[in-house]
Amino acid sequence: MKSLTGKIPIGAFLLKKGKITEKQLLDAQALQKIEGIKIGAALIKLGYITEDELVNAMSELYGFPVFRMNLHKVDPAVIKLLPEDLIKKYKILPFYREGNIVKVLTTDPANEIALEQLKFFLSGFRIMFYVGKDSDFKILMNQFFGEEESEFYTSQNISELVEVVSKETPVTEKVEDVRLEQEGPLVKFVNQIILSAISKRASDIHIEPFEDNIYVRYRIDGVLHDVLTLPSNLKGKLTTRIKIMSNLDISEKRLPQDGRIKVKIGKREVDFRVSTLPSIYGEKIVLRILEKGSLQLDLTRLGFEEESLNYFLDALSKPYGMILVTGPTGSGKTTTLYSALMRLNKPEVNIMTVEDPVEYTLPRITQVQVHEEIGRTFAQVLRAFLRQDPDIIMVGEIRDFETAEIAVKAALTGHLVLSTLHTNDAPSTITRLVNMGIEPFLISSSVILIVAQRLARKLCENCKKEQKYSKDYLIKLGFPESSLDRLKIYEPKGCPECNQTGYRGRIGLYEVMPIKEEIKELILTGASANEIKKEAIRVGMITLRQSGIRKIMAGITSIEEVLRVTVED
Repeated sequence: MKSLTGKIPIGAFLLKKGKITEKQLLDAQALQKIEGIKIGAALIKLGYITEDELVNAMSELYGFPVFRMNLHKVDPAVIKLLPEDLIKKYKILPFYREGNIVKVLTTDPANEIALEQLKFFLSGFRIMFYVGKDSDFKILMNQFFGEEESEFYTSQNISELVEVVSKETPVTEKVEDVRLEQEGPLVKFVNQIILSAISKRASDIHIEPFEDNIYVRYRIDGVLHDVLTLPSNLKGKLTTRIKIMSNLDISEKRLPQDGRIKVKIGKREVDFRVSTLPSIYGEKIVLRILEKGSLQLDLTRLGFEEESLNYFLDALSKPYGMILVTGPTGSGKTTTLYSALMRLNKPEVNIMTVEDPVEYTLPRITQVQVHEEIGRTFAQVLRAFLRQDPDIIMVGEIRDFETAEIAVKAALTGHLVLSTLHTNDAPSTITRLVNMGIEPFLISSSVILIVAQRLARKLCENCKKEQKYSKDYLIKLGFPESSLDRLKIYEPKGCPECNQTGYRGRIGLYEVMPIKEEIKELILTGASANEIKKEAIRVGMITLRQSGIRKIMAGITSIEEVLRVTVED
């Protein structure tokens, strides 16, 4: 281990390197005295440097390599080489061992007392230091010691709070695997992954095995983030634990499987849709978090522009016809449909849905889940629906001609039908139906409205910052020239409230195309999607890009986010 005697303070080093000014250093020293924090933390809090810049400077000053969460393995067994109180007190964490070498993460390489204490406890080992970010250290502490508390749980009562609730018969025939379920540390570790995902507002958990590591990622506001790297020898235990929780066949490792988990967290219940997929390095697992309490079912708060919402509400008031919602997977189509159904849900109407799978249960609505292995397909269930005296039918997805044909006939025979398709925009939905084999005259007679949508991340209100752009660039993007003089545009910055992403939450971008007489005539004459789009814009349709621009102008999202999820008109 190197001696650190004679090293200049990190603040002076940053000043010497030109990373900060003398005034910035004095400001940070003043804040350091007031709040009792380290100089690096003060510089970051004042916004003079980033956490990465601080770590890189410490690496250069002390000669330690930088610890990267997404590159370095963390072995829970190695962490146990140090007492927990010592790890917390000095913010040093042994994370991996190679023979006689123990790799240790430190956030404060200037603390020689801490490093000497470490040398005492790890006598007999050769120590290799890595300097890392304080935020990464907190993540590791949360993962392995349950340090952070949230409104949902505390580290002291994880086992009591997380109760696996099964609607099916639990798996009991594999004695050794049931015994594995009772292993406290493993159960607690999986629970911690789940609880951490919920507290960070994740929509999905990805557990991905590779040759040397297992990567755990959370999808937050539509974007995946690395949160944990585990040694590959844990893959079997993790997979088995999650399969037991979701009532999957723990002996079947060659075929994909789908299951569900219901967990109780305090007084809340959260559903998870579980999918396993065999890969060359083991089974990848994706858990989709389906929390009914977070489901926004108020149409007026989803992101519709006023005129677009009026078109949609007018279509929902019709006694019959077809409403189609289109967009890629994960664009919020299900939320839009459920919101529409809840608006229509009254004692005097019979609402029935066929879905694959049923993601959320809705009160007083008959919901049927597709089960193709036994012949319970969309088409078969739709036929059965028509004998059940329905007023409103929701079809989770139109995938083939047979389903499309029955849905169209239902719309023409006095039923309001809502469904989804995978198309890029509203006008191309017409082309998609024609390509599926539906006659143009049936489309023009049955379809009353098409909605295309995307989800854009909302800027964090706590840290968003104004950004200037040239008028020519904004006009090229589609901003109205008359608004540019007084326009304020914001971009993401990043703060603890948004996990340094600059974004918090999502909002819908909507393109709503009512099938007016002008559009019907184009459908009957076999017009292209581009021709239909031009006419729809002429008669008042707001495109996805225009919807995004309006939300940029309102300070809700950023230009880069709208460009990410929409294409040029």
